[in-house]
Amino acid sequence: MRPISQMPINVAAKITTVFADIDDTLTTDGRLPSVAYCALEQLFEAGFNVAPITGRPAGWCDMIARFWPVSGVVGENGAFYFSYNQASKTMGREFFASEQDRKKNKQKLDVIRQRVLTEVPGCAISADQPYRDVDLAIDFCEDVPELPLTDVLRIKDICEQEGAVAKISSIHVNCWFGDFDKLTMSRQFSKQVLGFDLEANKENVVFCGDSPNDAPMFGFFPNSCGVANVLDFKGQLEAEPTWITTQKGGEGFVELANILLKARG
Repeated sequence: MRPISQMPINVAAKITTVFADIDDTLTTDGRLPSVAYCALEQLFEAGFNVAPITGRPAGWCDMIARFWPVSGVVGENGAFYFSYNQASKTMGREFFASEQDRKKNKQKLDVIRQRVLTEVPGCAISADQPYRDVDLAIDFCEDVPELPLTDVLRIKDICEQEGAVAKISSIHVNCWFGDFDKLTMSRQFSKQVLGFDLEANKENVVFCGDSPNDAPMFGFFPNSCGVANVLDFKGQLEAEPTWITTQKGGEGFVELANILLKARG
């Protein structure tokens, strides 16, 4: 991980697209600071494709796609993307799994729900679960006292024992059934909404994140960037970002945005 201040200007000048996690990447201590939202708006107004790539639920993503200065949003760790067309006033929604499969998978997630609540005291189902369409989010530090890493790993293990995919974010263990993650849906979103092939254009994309569930994105993009708090997970990441900011959360994202805006001139 190299300081983002050392990103060569010719590299920064090629960036056309900014993908970013939300929790602890755009937010700081659980809040979205005005400077981070302003940076999103400045990037969008400067002509960058901008999209949050998040574990947050469908209900939140509908609002984000409608009201934030973004090209769209990938939500629930790659379960879908939403993109709002301002001209036609229509929302595009693309899910990885069919509605029928999603209903079947919810029944299997109910088994996991009961197991983790019984076997890992102190955890809770995320407060945003009622607004989710696909995954199950287990809270280990957002609205509950922070659990030790051993308990977090135990939650992940239970999910995997039941045949689910499980990823650890900075606040939740998210689990789901289906062969998708943030990267697979970002590919689809890029092709269908942004109009380019992600594999062929990955050097023109920056992804900014902070936690283990961002590892597929860190490993794929040559110019991936971690905000400073990604160091909290050093040794736990399957792939590390190329660049790192000096500040944490939203203020770290602003560092990245300023470098990209300056390079564009």
